[in-house]
Amino acid sequence: MKVSYKSEDTEEWLDVWFTRPIGLVFALLWNKLGIHPNVITIVSFFLGGAAGWMFHYTDLLHNLYGVILLMLANFCDSTDGQMARLSGKKTLLGRVLDGFSGDVWFFCIYVAIAVRLCHQPIPGTTIEWGIWGFLLAAVAGFLSHAPQSSLADYYRQIHLYFLLGKEGSELDNSTQQMQEFHSLPKSKWFDRLFHYNYAGYCRSQERRTPRFQTFFHEVKNRWPDAADMPQAFRDAFRQGSLPLMKYTNMLTFNVRAITVYVTCLLDCPWVYLLVEVILLNIMYAYMHRTHERLCERLTSQMLSK
Repeated sequence: MKVSYKSEDTEEWLDVWFTRPIGLVFALLWNKLGIHPNVITIVSFFLGGAAGWMFHYTDLLHNLYGVILLMLANFCDSTDGQMARLSGKKTLLGRVLDGFSGDVWFFCIYVAIAVRLCHQPIPGTTIEWGIWGFLLAAVAGFLSHAPQSSLADYYRQIHLYFLLGKEGSELDNSTQQMQEFHSLPKSKWFDRLFHYNYAGYCRSQERRTPRFQTFFHEVKNRWPDAADMPQAFRDAFRQGSLPLMKYTNMLTFNVRAITVYVTCLLDCPWVYLLVEVILLNIMYAYMHRTHERLCERLTSQMLSK
């Protein structure tokens, strides 16, 4: 079963003991039936979108349907990733769909919560949420959720690079992606569109991590091939990075999903939006500051030798 995992360092306990085993069962089944991982990813789009629709209702039954549908969407997400790793069926389209699936689910959820709150009173007042519910959902989704999850994913890929090397990581950079974009003929418009947009995504990660960029530039100058990196140096980076992996996990899916489940079932989804804007942003700031300090310290150690 561990063959289908990225690494024990970056796997969350809930995924290891619950989501991954179920996803693996389906992965083995769909592989035997010859179903492509991209098909499973597309199915997750509809399941996650339907889950969002269920959460705009206020009654318990529809919200339970939403919980079940979102769990199924997450099982599909686990399934397609494990299928791709087990079968080697990795494609550019698969990367696009896999990266986009969670965004689709939560976009639908944020819209559903905003619609649900629209005619409900703000707690402690007689004023309806109205447009304020949509504004709070927009801040939670676009200004909090999106940067949190992108940086969490970046830190996981960085950790995997130092742990497993380039082959075990999807750590990319904007320069490389733009070179790929310019090298492709205009007839391959889909591939060009992907690399152009992915370059922008990578650039946003790079802008927020200046000390890591300096550190990684020095690392690449000394060891262009990650396999040549001294084990002691890998261990030093892992020692500082490993404690942050729990925050990268908390800023991706499970904590958000569980909070959505609880707050929607208790008919107070505005609490989820506040958790996103306040609590998860505090985690995000701590994770970012700690990682940058780690990179600054290791850079100083390298330059002093």
